[in-house]
Formats: sequence, C-alpha cells, structure tokens
Amino acid sequence: MIGISFNKRDFEYDAYTLVKAFYPQEEVENFYTEEGQEDKAWDLLVRITYGEEETHLSLERDGEIIFGEAARFEKGQDRKERKNILKQILYRGLVQETGITLPWGNLTGIRPTKIAMGLIESGMSNAETADYMRRTYFTSNAKTALAVTIANRERDLLKDIDYRNGYSLYVGIPFCPSICLYCSFSSSPLARWRDKVDEYLDALCRELTYIGETMKVRTLDTIYIGGGTPTTLEPEQLERLLGHIEACFPVEQVKEYTVEAGRPDSITREKLMAIKRHPVTRISVNPQTMNQKTLDLIGRKHTVEDTRHAFALARECGFDNINMDLIVGLPGECAEDVRHTLEEVRALDPDSLTVHSLAVKRATRLHLFREQYEEMTFENNQEIMDMCMDYARESGMGPYYLYRQKNMSGNLENVGYAKPGKAGIYNILIMEEKQSILAAGAGASTKFVFQNGERIERAENVKDVTNYITRIDEMMDRKRIGLETYLNIKSGDGGNGKYTEASD
Repeated sequence: MIGISFNKRDFEYDAYTLVKAFYPQEEVENFYTEEGQEDKAWDLLVRITYGEEETHLSLERDGEIIFGEAARFEKGQDRKERKNILKQILYRGLVQETGITLPWGNLTGIRPTKIAMGLIESGMSNAETADYMRRTYFTSNAKTALAVTIANRERDLLKDIDYRNGYSLYVGIPFCPSICLYCSFSSSPLARWRDKVDEYLDALCRELTYIGETMKVRTLDTIYIGGGTPTTLEPEQLERLLGHIEACFPVEQVKEYTVEAGRPDSITREKLMAIKRHPVTRISVNPQTMNQKTLDLIGRKHTVEDTRHAFALARECGFDNINMDLIVGLPGECAEDVRHTLEEVRALDPDSLTVHSLAVKRATRLHLFREQYEEMTFENNQEIMDMCMDYARESGMGPYYLYRQKNMSGNLENVGYAKPGKAGIYNILIMEEKQSILAAGAGASTKFVFQNGERIERAENVKDVTNYITRIDEMMDRKRIGLETYLNIKSGDGGNGKYTEASD
C-alpha cells in the first residue's frame, strides 16, 4: 500500500498517475494533511509539501526518509512549469527507489506528440525539441525520436487542411456482438438491445439533423462512425443512417469518411455493399489478435478465419483503404504470439495498422474480475513494440499518430502506422486536439477547440441507450450551450468558457 501525502490539493492527479506508472500492481491512495486526514501504515509514503517558494518531496519507509529533494520556484511562476518541477523531483525519487526508468519519463498525459508539435510550431528545430523533451520530461532517446518524427508527419498530413475553421463529425453506434474482457467503451451487447436499435436511430438522426443545420457555417473535414461496432446495424439500418448523414451534411467535400466496421463477426457482404453505396473512403476490420485461444479468452466471438474472410470480402467489395487494429499485452500472449499475429496480418496486407498496448481500466471485466486472471501473464515491452514497428515498416507503413492511456501495459503507447496516402486524418485531429469534433450518439463527447487546443470545452451525451433516447432534447441542449460560444468566436480568439490545461 502506497500513500501520497499532500499539505494541500494541487497536482494530486499528476503525482498519483506517476506513482502508479512505477507501481502498477500496488494500491495507491492520496490523502491531505490540511484536511485532517491521518497517516496509515504505508509500505511507502510519498510526502509532498508545497511552500510559497518551493516544493519539497520525501519518500519514507518505516518512518525513515529514503529520498528527499526540494525545488525552488518564483512567485507567480507559470502553473505548468510548477507542475513540471514537481514531476521532475518525484520521478528522480521513484527512479532511485525502484531502480527503473520509464520510456516516456515523467509524462502522465495521453498526448506526448502534442508537446513535440507545439514546440516545433513555436519555432524550435527538431534537435531543440528533442533536447527540451529529454531535459524536461526525461523521455528516452527512442520515445523522443518517435514523438518528434510523428509530430512532423502529422504536420505534413494536416498542412492542406484549414482545420481551425473546420470541424469533424463523430457518430457513435454503441452496440457490439459481445463485450470484450478489456473493453471500457460505451458499448452494449446487441442481443439485449436489438429491439431498441431503430428507436436509437430515430434519436440519433434527430441529433444529426440539429448538428448539420447548426454547423452549415463551418467546413466539414472528416466523418468517423465508430462505437461499439457500427456493423451490428442491419444493411437497411446502415442505409438509413448513411443516407441521413448525406441529407444533413455536405459529404462531397469531406477529406475522409470512415466507418469502423470492426468486429469480423458483424461483417457481411450485404453490409459492406450498403456502406460502399455511400461515399465512405476508409473502413476497419479489427482482429485484435490472430491467436484463437486469446480470442476465446477475451470474449471475441469470432475466429481467425472469420477475420481473413471479412477482410477478403472488403477487398472484393472495392475498399482500398482498410485499417486493422491489434492489441499487444493481451492475457496469456507472449512475444511469439504477437509475432504470429503480425505474420497473419502481413499476409492480408492492410493499408494501415493500429497497434494498441493493453490498458486495464477500472470499468473493464478484466479489472473487476482480476482474481480470475491473476496467474495469467500480461507481457508487453519495448522489444514487442519494436517488433510491431519493424513489421509495419516491412509492409510499407510508417508511424503517423500516437497516444497513450492510463494503466497501459509496459507504460508504453498506441501507434498508428499507414502506407502513403492511407493515414487516418480524423485520428490526428482528435488526438492532437487540433479541431472541434461534433459528436452524436450515446456516450459521445463533443469537443470544442479554442486557441489551437489551449482551451477545450466539452458537451457529453449520456451513455445509457434508453436515457439517450428519452433525453435526446437534453443532449441537443447541451451542445447548444457550447455552440453559442464556439460559433460566435472567430478562429484563434479567446472566450469565456472554462479553461482546460493542455495535456502532456
């Protein structure tokens, strides 16, 4: 049991997340001495004390200080700089105590490439950007190089898009054939909700109509239909949804239109042809793994052969931009299992590949029933990620976007690879927070981006399908409030909305 003591509430989330990165299997608890909370019998106590001109850190075991460091700062110093100071001394202490370093250093946010891009856009050279990241965040040479490479790639992919004056559309279909062991998304098993799907589409189409009418004054750059699994919809339901989107939005102008077909067991020729009759430019067929024993364990109700068949069907139907998602670090899989998956995927020859490091979130069955899986291995390391990169490179793909999640296996990352001309523009726009995303559907989160991503406002839809259907007017009202600010402010201007500090 690890305790983190604060004399006042400040940067507690950052400290907690960094400690968890070093001790992923340990219980970690924050407590606050100024609020009268008492110490417990901690195995390790991290004590953080904020003064007017310094931050003091100590690590203690059995009442003895095993590490101590104080860092001074000037009154009125930028909040982000003070956060960096705390994380630097905390990282040094944890490295000394554990004897390990983390590939991404003290970074705890999900967008490390956003930092690299911001530094480059401020006028720094690639070398200066890399030096700053290593000195400030202690990122490894390999991860620093990856972040700088991807930041430059993203800038090149976005150079011809006026993303600050445009927007993207996300449409959520929250149904899946079954719920995977590791899933924390807003997904519902189709068998339970089949009778509600048409009512859901009724509400969704109303929300899309509202968005389309309101956003006529802005350019629509990309559309992404995700989930859940959009291909749980029947062919006629897909026709209805895609036809309604065409009626409400200028789809002929979009630079990318993605339908996340996803689960191979939900893909049929009839559904693919329904999609193909509309101007969709990009789809996905997502196996996660090509090892049958793992598919059975994690609750994927399809076979390896189903994946091969679904991919071949998509090619036969004329799709020339197909992504595949993989997850490394799945329970029971070793490096050779990942290698087998990569060999199988290379034989299929997708146009892009997204490699996810397993993230075990609290809302997943894998976390809730972790005692059942405690004897299973969860192997992911830099060698496995390097192997994935090598296979992608040998398949003619380069890295083009990257993001991280909490509780990620190996404290690593998710990386998207693509062949030339096949990168997912929407993925870059949402991960780098370069553009506002108008989102429709249960659990969908609209994000209004101001000041080139320095200020973010959100409008959340409820996750429960029934609540979404019955409260659809409220969902539109939530957007209306944000839109009044967003549409009345010229690009780059300030506003009166809540400020959200840029993520690291």
